[in-house]
Amino acid sequence: MQIFTCPACSARLYFHNTGCRCGHQVSFDPDAATMRINAIPCDNREVIGCNWQADQCGLCRSCAMTKTVPDIGTPDNVPLWAKTEAAKRWMLANLMRWGWFTAQDAGDRPVFKLLSEQTATGDADVIMGHANGVITINVTEASEATRKERQEDLGELYRTMLGHMRHEMAHFLFVRLSASAEFVQAFRALFGDETADYGAALKRHYQSPKPADNNHITSYATAHPHEDWAETTAHLLHLTDLLDSASAASLVLPGGPAQGIDAYAETDTERLVTQAVETAIAINHVNRALDLPDLYPFVLQPGVRDKLAFVHRHLRLRA
Repeated sequence: MQIFTCPACSARLYFHNTGCRCGHQVSFDPDAATMRINAIPCDNREVIGCNWQADQCGLCRSCAMTKTVPDIGTPDNVPLWAKTEAAKRWMLANLMRWGWFTAQDAGDRPVFKLLSEQTATGDADVIMGHANGVITINVTEASEATRKERQEDLGELYRTMLGHMRHEMAHFLFVRLSASAEFVQAFRALFGDETADYGAALKRHYQSPKPADNNHITSYATAHPHEDWAETTAHLLHLTDLLDSASAASLVLPGGPAQGIDAYAETDTERLVTQAVETAIAINHVNRALDLPDLYPFVLQPGVRDKLAFVHRHLRLRA
């Protein structure tokens, strides 16, 4: 993620900021990828701290994609909703760097249902997923304690709300890309036949999960070509943003990318991934000094890198 400046005083601003120390309120302009001081703010600013400028019907482009919000009759759901929307805005701003969901992008937009397991009428069962352009997100996992408990139960190396957003959005991006017969043919040659029975594949996975291997970034990626695509795409987004954010913060390594580079402009996937991994390894070393977990605890095998390159090539088609 880029680091921004205040239009009034040039002070440093971060993506989540709603105001500057100089006293001006700021709003993020997703098309210009900059902060504004004279824009009309999103209607959700006071409710959930949304810091994007209004785009339509008083809502920003990100909030307008949310058609269902969690039951705010349960007060704990409001901060969970806020954290979930913040992750969605971050994910969308990343994809806009490649031209997705900008004003010039005439393609379909996803619809988000943000649901909570806690409602005013009792507990509810919420299953995250994507179907027919609708992305369902469980805001309960915006609670760090809840998410960490499930991560441990599932034996996962990484589980975050931003990760959920990137994974489920990947399914939506696949639908848009699959309008091209050429894309589908190339996808099947590398990932497999996505028309294989999805329910049966998931049942087999949960009964006897396979470990990550040369061709699959995670165990879940082995379940079905759709999940392989979603996991691979999410990791490409992780790595691209990792490198971009490190560069924006002036965290550079000898022989690595120069300060201030635009990772989203990189066309060489191998170079992008290698530099992102080297940066992560350096930060891992720092984290261990404070007994913190590794930043990016994954090993990228050659087959996985081939799939990352495929995803990178197709997501950059809009750049």
